[in-house]
Amino acid sequence: MTSIMTNGAAMAALQTLRSINSNMESVQSRISSGYRVETAADNAAYWSIATTMRSDNKALSTVQDALGLGAAKVDTAYAAMDNAIDVLSEIKAKLVAAREPGVDKEKINKEISELKNQLASSAESASFSGENWLYNANSAPLGTKSIVASFNRSTDGVVSVATLDYDTSESILIDTADASRGMLTKAVDADTLRATASGTAANYYLINANSTTSAAGAEIKIGVSTLNSELDDMISVVDSILSQLTDATATLGAITSRVGMQESFVANLMDVIDKGIGRLVDADMNEESTRLKALQTQQQLGVQALSIANTNSENILRLFQN
Repeated sequence: MTSIMTNGAAMAALQTLRSINSNMESVQSRISSGYRVETAADNAAYWSIATTMRSDNKALSTVQDALGLGAAKVDTAYAAMDNAIDVLSEIKAKLVAAREPGVDKEKINKEISELKNQLASSAESASFSGENWLYNANSAPLGTKSIVASFNRSTDGVVSVATLDYDTSESILIDTADASRGMLTKAVDADTLRATASGTAANYYLINANSTTSAAGAEIKIGVSTLNSELDDMISVVDSILSQLTDATATLGAITSRVGMQESFVANLMDVIDKGIGRLVDADMNEESTRLKALQTQQQLGVQALSIANTNSENILRLFQN
């Protein structure tokens, strides 16, 4: 039946054209934004996962910054500690030289004094971002320092922050509050370092930092009246301190290596998470451009079909004109 009130063919063609236009809008949105899932309405599950993982990636970015800051602190302490080992080795060599008959011990002592000043300067200047792991002027010990190392999300969704901890008591060189807390300011009993202990304490310390709680014993310095036995004790004490500094530097070196590995891991992890998010929500531009071309063709055909359907009423009008 042909009706001038209701044009069924035109309505069908219009409905098809609306569907094509709607699909075209969706494809154009994907092409312009680059996302297949841009909002929760597109795919609630994938959008939720992507949003959570993007948030985690921001947290990992902060961890990356924290690792960089921590690495700078460790590197600063390591550089100063490495310098201290070199200077302490020079002091040890000077003390051995003073053991030779006929040398001017007072001149050697002046050299040792300058080397001590260099040690103090290295320890005090080893500061980064207001933190110094080698020099303490506070009444309380520096304690344990923490570097943010990672951001973790467990399988049940619980998040946590892991840290890399370092006990600064292993690296303090000078402590102006309590001399016993600093490797260069505390007293070392040379008698305990001898092959056969005499039972009589022979305490020596390297640097007098005028600590509130001073070290018991004598400062390592020499003069014309310094005995060879005293020089031997001083050499033994300096060698013991040097061994402690070597151990502390090795620990800092291990932490530096660990921080470097963690930085690399976090960077790779962020890339992997980004790639995973992309697989969930990114649009395939090759596929979408092909689909857009097909929809444009369908749209042209739909417009043509609607035009043809609308000509039916004109054909009826021609019948009356005849």
